[in-house]
Amino acid sequence: MTTIPTTMHAWQVTTPGPVDGPTAPVELVEKPVPTPGPGELLVHVRTCGVCRTDLHVTEGDLDMHREHVTPGHEIVGEVVGLGEGVAENWDGVRVGVAWLRSTCGQCRWCRTGRENLCPHSTYTGWDADGGYAEYTTVPADFAYRLPDGPTDVALSPLLCAGIIGYHALQRAGLPESTPDQPARVGLYGFGGSAHLCAQLALASGARVHVLTRDTAAQDLALSLGCASAAGAYDMPPEPLDAAILFAPVGDIVLPALRALDRGGILSIAGIHLSDIPPITYEEELFYEKEIRSVTSNTRAQGREFLDLVEEYGVRATTHGYPMSQGLDALRDLKAGRFDGAAVLVNDF
Repeated sequence: MTTIPTTMHAWQVTTPGPVDGPTAPVELVEKPVPTPGPGELLVHVRTCGVCRTDLHVTEGDLDMHREHVTPGHEIVGEVVGLGEGVAENWDGVRVGVAWLRSTCGQCRWCRTGRENLCPHSTYTGWDADGGYAEYTTVPADFAYRLPDGPTDVALSPLLCAGIIGYHALQRAGLPESTPDQPARVGLYGFGGSAHLCAQLALASGARVHVLTRDTAAQDLALSLGCASAAGAYDMPPEPLDAAILFAPVGDIVLPALRALDRGGILSIAGIHLSDIPPITYEEELFYEKEIRSVTSNTRAQGREFLDLVEEYGVRATTHGYPMSQGLDALRDLKAGRFDGAAVLVNDF
């Protein structure tokens, strides 16, 4: 029987602001271990990925939904407690806790398989406390049972960066590749999500071009088998059938649209994007080009992606940080000090 303490260490947002500013917007505190409600699991957090959305929550790019919220939504942990009505077959299971925490199940979007658009949806690390802590809770219906093989650190980035990259690739409408005519896709920005998305695209036979300012990320892209890697505002060496914008920089929308071939689609993967400059219809949007946004994901997409991880051998490039150094990880993410993805490892 696991002994659950009464208090735990957790990071929480104080006053949103720059993580590299004079006053840190998050602090490490001691707070009560949460009690799982009806239908919920209590999870002992082992690892939690550091997602750019955590940075948006911490810095105030996203409106505050919960005062003093604990960020983090790429959580791997062990179920150590069950709320009322939860079957005991969850006890001791290694689970993943992702961004989407709950939906209403009744609206027209939920009823038609598009629960990611539910207007009553809630999110881990934004509406409810997340994984920058020793313990968290999750509705059992929104927890993922994880495969046995990969390590906790390897799995964490898959739970948002991976799933969102998969959804963004679907939204980009990439045509099917053939040996004579591989699909051509451009990835703008090459962090945690993009480097996983690239592996999916490559496994499908596509030719992948990466456009990012970060030279270490360019090197990572080439090492994964991408066809080219250049600056974020450069033109790829060939027209693109599809492009995905992972960098939260609206200025890049214009060169990405210009890089598209006729009928190409630009998929914008982030939850936050700076303002897009005026678009010239003839130069950027004519010839039936499209812009599509990406909003969260469905649980079905999450399960599909986790199945593909094993089938295609998708692996995250990770950099571990002790959870006690969560602020340092956020600062390094903002500064672009690592390629791939950062993962907090519970050291409490």
